[in-house]
Amino acid sequence: MSRSTLDAPPGAPGTDVSLSHGLKQRHLSMIALGGVIGAGLFVGSGAGIAAAGPSIVIAYAVSGLLVMLVMRMLGEMSAAYPSSGSFSAHAERAIGPWAGFTAGWSFWVLLCTAVGLEGIGAAKIVTGWLPGTPEWAWVALFMVVFCATNLAAVKNFGEFEFWFAALKVGAISLFLVLGVLAVVGVLPGTDSPGASNLTGEGGFLPNGSEGLVIGLLASVFAYGGLETVTIAAAESENPVKGVASAVRTAMWRIALFYIGSMAVIVTLVPWDSKEVVEKGPYVAALDHLGIPGAAQLMNVVVLVALLSAMNANIYGASRIGYSLVERGQGPKVLGRVSGGVPRIAVLVSCVFGFVCVVLSYWRPNDVFPWLLNMIGAVILVVWIFIAVSQLRLRRRVEREAPEKLVVRMWAFPALTWVALAGMAAIFVLMAREPDTRVQLYSTGAMTLFLAAVGYGWQKARARA
Repeated sequence: MSRSTLDAPPGAPGTDVSLSHGLKQRHLSMIALGGVIGAGLFVGSGAGIAAAGPSIVIAYAVSGLLVMLVMRMLGEMSAAYPSSGSFSAHAERAIGPWAGFTAGWSFWVLLCTAVGLEGIGAAKIVTGWLPGTPEWAWVALFMVVFCATNLAAVKNFGEFEFWFAALKVGAISLFLVLGVLAVVGVLPGTDSPGASNLTGEGGFLPNGSEGLVIGLLASVFAYGGLETVTIAAAESENPVKGVASAVRTAMWRIALFYIGSMAVIVTLVPWDSKEVVEKGPYVAALDHLGIPGAAQLMNVVVLVALLSAMNANIYGASRIGYSLVERGQGPKVLGRVSGGVPRIAVLVSCVFGFVCVVLSYWRPNDVFPWLLNMIGAVILVVWIFIAVSQLRLRRRVEREAPEKLVVRMWAFPALTWVALAGMAAIFVLMAREPDTRVQLYSTGAMTLFLAAVGYGWQKARARA
């Protein structure tokens, strides 16, 4: 691959000539809108609130700013080079084939493992409604449904995500409206809590800076899934327009859905309430407002969020795998396309996800935790590749094809370096915390292994 030209030859990053373009603009818009409302927001935010208290709002704001910068950088490159390989293809173009190999395969492992985890979470909710039914059977059912959806045509994935996202956006928007009305004291049957929950029970920083750090780490990983829209854009009717629109609205979506909902929750409910962790923060807030059936309503929303994430991750894993193979970085069988869909890649991604589910039952105390630790910090590794790639590509695009800069990173290169410094700081914080240190080291080992394999492959191909 030529590193000096911006017009990629067939088979190079950014072409994806065999994939269909069945995603409509409404699909991409809703994927962008709903993709920011991930399962991590509903499921994982309770632990962050329990650790940080009301300062979880600061934690989500800081991590949200970092995510906005990452999305802007990724959007700049994806608008210039739409590709189902997304950041993996950009890393190959900017740094070298070994970088694309490392970023792509590490993210593939992350997505496939997440498919299994989300299936388990969804099955637990359903077995709560239907006790006595086996969890593994529900996971298998969900896997079959979404595997079939992704095998058929990309527009099926788009339709599922469109309605999943619509439900998630509607639910969290209703939650925010009710919450704000309660906070200001105009919701019938409720009294405004004022600032009592923000300043009482230990104050705004009840567990000090250490609690804020734990909350910050929890919030960073709740933002996973935002990358899907740049992967999906390559199969849309107008990739450049889709990416540009998604990236430009990322700021208000993150501010409203993440930071806004955290602010509402910690204002309405005492941060140290047991219900925040046991029931989840959204259920706890709705119960506090006396809304009947709140727990079951939110369980439905969480179920939809988990199923949506399963669907999106199967799609994302198959396209990342396909793109890697198209660039000669994986088994050729994964690159076979039928009806505009890389069906072998879809099947392999689903099988890998279900193997993770089997391991959770078969080896829950050794192999499965090792796998979870290995993917614990992958998203940060991917973000670093995005930032370094953008630093290197921006100058080249400005010099050779400035018309491709439809989306521009703010205050380049200063904010790109700020983002890299923020990522480095998160790595340091992870190394300080016993619970995240193992994840950091395990992910580091996998990354180094993949980088070594990718570099060896790159050298071998150069010699050939």
